Amino acid sequence: MPDFTRSRFADVPNAAAGHGLEANIDFRMLRNVLESEHLGVSRFRIAPGFRPPVGHRHQVQEEVYVVTGGSGRFKVGDVVFDVSEGDVVRVAPTAMRAFEAGENGMELIVVGSDRPEEGDGELEAGWWAT
Repeated sequence: MPDFTRSRFADVPNAAAGHGLEANIDFRMLRNVLESEHLGVSRFRIAPGFRPPVGHRHQVQEEVYVVTGGSGRFKVGDVVFDVSEGDVVRVAPTAMRAFEAGENGMELIVVGSDRPEEGDGELEAGWWAT
């Protein structure tokens, strides 16, 4: 394995495409192209006021969300809180979570681990309904 790899979010496809979400969310994952042994890095660009229709949690993968632009809200478990550019949110694996963009949209960089390699995300439709 080389000492470093370089990639760009623009070089990987929008993972939201084909799910009917591409008008409201641009989701790019670099886990595979970076050839990292232990990290995954993703970018979300969320349209103003958009809330994805699912929440998610993991069995073992902890995640960190870095708000790199705009603002919005997060719901983690039963707690809803505002976030804005510069905020960093760590979420424990088993905590159900979702986010919603504010009036100017929101951009997030998400960092997670490789545990387990095949992924361990669990989705729940309509979790943040109100």
